[in-house]
Amino acid sequence: MYLVTITGNLLIILAVCSSSHLHTPMYSFLSILSTADIGFTSTTMPKMIWDIHTQRRTISHTGCLVQLSLFHLFGCMDSTILTVMAYDRFVAICHPLHYPVIMNPRLCSWLLLASAFFSLLDSQAHCLMMAQLTFCTHVEIPHFFCDPPQLLRLSCGDTSTDNLLMYFISAIFGGAPVSGILYSYFRIVSSVLRVSSTGGRSKAFSTCGSHLSVVCLFYGTGIGVYLTSAVSQSPRKGAVTSVVYSMVVPMLNPFIYSLRNKDIKRAFQKLLNRTTQS
Repeated sequence: MYLVTITGNLLIILAVCSSSHLHTPMYSFLSILSTADIGFTSTTMPKMIWDIHTQRRTISHTGCLVQLSLFHLFGCMDSTILTVMAYDRFVAICHPLHYPVIMNPRLCSWLLLASAFFSLLDSQAHCLMMAQLTFCTHVEIPHFFCDPPQLLRLSCGDTSTDNLLMYFISAIFGGAPVSGILYSYFRIVSSVLRVSSTGGRSKAFSTCGSHLSVVCLFYGTGIGVYLTSAVSQSPRKGAVTSVVYSMVVPMLNPFIYSLRNKDIKRAFQKLLNRTTQS
């Protein structure tokens, strides 16, 4: 699964970089999303595979904090890039004549910088909060990576304040992107419903079908992880839902975009032809 994830997302990046007609904001954001997906899975999966191979399931305190920090960095980057892509679809559908002017290279660069800064804040907030925890002795984390809810349960001190702070941080850094996506799609649906022809409506919805599928998959599994950790006391259930969230979703993203997108298919064909000829 890890190899499929890396290969699929690398192919998306290569297709976008090698095809000049894909040098547009939408596909540039897609390549950044694929890069974030690679980082998202690479923070946990290689360590888990190594632990299975060597039967040494240990990690240092510093390594645990680094893993946690990178996991939240790339996870939040996924979320913010999906929000930026929703805004791009909103401009393309609701203001098609002004799209080249609005989505200029300068704005796209600022959007990417803002996404990276927002993700870094989320990452460091979780890292600093977990760094304050104290543990009585060597502990066994019932998970395949350093998950904040599990670390809070294993801490020796009173973690009621930390629990509230963790959910507050998650609500801020998770709620802001979700609000942006919902607002963009509310405006998109309102604009599309005003189109008189059925063909025009279906064409407008088809342009954001892949993105909407990825959004539902990403946030659906993400909400499932947090609900499972909050409601269920079973570490096994939390680990299973986390595998779906951190492994299955990044693996499916390239398939969703490539199978539903003719431009990506054409770019893959050209890339394959170049490779065969060389």
